[in-house]
Amino acid sequence: MSSVADLLAWGVAQLDGYRESRSEAGALLAHALGRDRSWLFAWPEAQIEERQADNYRDLIVRRAQGEPLAYLTGTREFWSLTLGVDRHTLIPRPETEDLLEFVLARLADTPGVRAIDLGTGSGAIALALASERPGWRITATDRSIPALLRARRNAREHNLRIQFTQADWLQGIRGPFELIVSNPPYIASGDEHLRQDGLDYEPREALVSGEDGLQDIRRIVATARECLAPGGWLAFEHGFDQGAASRLLLAKHGYHDIGTGRDLAGRERFSFARG
Repeated sequence: MSSVADLLAWGVAQLDGYRESRSEAGALLAHALGRDRSWLFAWPEAQIEERQADNYRDLIVRRAQGEPLAYLTGTREFWSLTLGVDRHTLIPRPETEDLLEFVLARLADTPGVRAIDLGTGSGAIALALASERPGWRITATDRSIPALLRARRNAREHNLRIQFTQADWLQGIRGPFELIVSNPPYIASGDEHLRQDGLDYEPREALVSGEDGLQDIRRIVATARECLAPGGWLAFEHGFDQGAASRLLLAKHGYHDIGTGRDLAGRERFSFARG
């Protein structure tokens, strides 16, 4: 048998070159053992059964080959929530929290908000909104039935009330909503980044949006205004170089109070407007 310390050292060596190699090796060993990270550091000399050690080694090999950590452990931390994720859902990113902070601040004094999260995936945005604003009436949509099933499970696990509906963006959806929010696909089909950072493991339909990355944003902008309550907000995430194009689209379709928010690195990350 191998000890916790031996397995951790082996895992770190296999993940050499990953910036978070020690953290990721620890996360995978904790997952394989069904323990939390603190147990690993409290019991470095503990002897691990070969079956569990083999499971851990398999996870490390898969991670070294590029499979995302979140898919290997089946979870991802987002906002204040631990969300279940799988190959049917996009892995939630920290940048989306900037979008959430914006919409929560803009509607902080609006009672009884009706909100809809388009393309919910794991349910990250909808669940975060529900956890912060339990009085809001929140709907979440996705084209993918497997993604909706995952989002429903996440909502049940956190005891959050959300209405889930299969829909292609706003097709068949009736408003009005005080908030329409989305993290849609926004990567161009030929973008070289699709072959990097484990993106080839994530569902392509949740990442790619036509030749210029704006195909789905165009659809959302074109249809959202008629579903907004008077003065309601539309807010959506986009690529760091798509702010200007997004503002032009919003202006073309008659929105007002148009703007773009930046992430912590100062990059344009989401755009917003009122109907």
